[in-house]
Amino acid sequence: MKLTLKLTHIPQLGFLQNPQNQKRQHPIPRTVTCGLRGGNRKPLWRSRVLSTEAIQAVHSLKLANSNSRLHHVFSNRLSRLLKADLLDTLAELQRQNEFHLALKVFEFVRKEVWYKPDMSLYCDMIQLLGKNRMTEMAEQLFTQLHKEGLKPDTRAFTEMIAAYLQASMIDKAMETYEALKASGCSPDNLTFTILIRSLGSAGKEELVSVLKKDCSEYLEYPERFLEQLQQKHGKHSRKKDLPTSFVSYLVMHDAVTLRTANAIKSSGS
Repeated sequence: MKLTLKLTHIPQLGFLQNPQNQKRQHPIPRTVTCGLRGGNRKPLWRSRVLSTEAIQAVHSLKLANSNSRLHHVFSNRLSRLLKADLLDTLAELQRQNEFHLALKVFEFVRKEVWYKPDMSLYCDMIQLLGKNRMTEMAEQLFTQLHKEGLKPDTRAFTEMIAAYLQASMIDKAMETYEALKASGCSPDNLTFTILIRSLGSAGKEELVSVLKKDCSEYLEYPERFLEQLQQKHGKHSRKKDLPTSFVSYLVMHDAVTLRTANAIKSSGS
């Protein structure tokens, strides 16, 4: 079955128009918060200073308030960027949560001659859409990566789980968790951290118990993991601590996004 992104386009370039104007599909959740991104994901690279060209590109994109101006920026500035600077531009827009501009640059990157389907780029975009509760668009990207010949890995599934939890879609999150296991991938510390923290804050103790049992099957040191999870995040189960939890989630993910961009640049240089 052929699936396509249900998004509008800028005629001149084929880029996605600002999805910020469309009504978000889900209200801000009051009972579910995404768990802390405190998994043992090792840094892929150390942060580096953006080039002048990348900084100017980000600035120009943010100032462009019409389709014609965006066309001009893409044609006269982004089209001249080196691969490294273009990926830096995308990562910086993601870091600043400029998801509507990041979508446009993501589509631009996919049209570059050097582009090869890359799971990490998709994961970063799914994460960005998820934390902005653009769940339907995140689902579409998750489907689109199949069309590029990519097979979702643990992180891709985990990002979709997080996106569903941000929108309080617990059933969909658990369906995706089961799909992760059925695919042959294994949930990792980050997967369990997000699910246990989020479902615990929502009072879904039965599901939390199931997940804790799964830890014994999929994690090397399940008891140590659960003990550390309780020590680090147990206090955040109280309502007054939930905003801190959410902010920490965003900060952790920004770092992952920037590391991913540089890893891609290094591998393709």
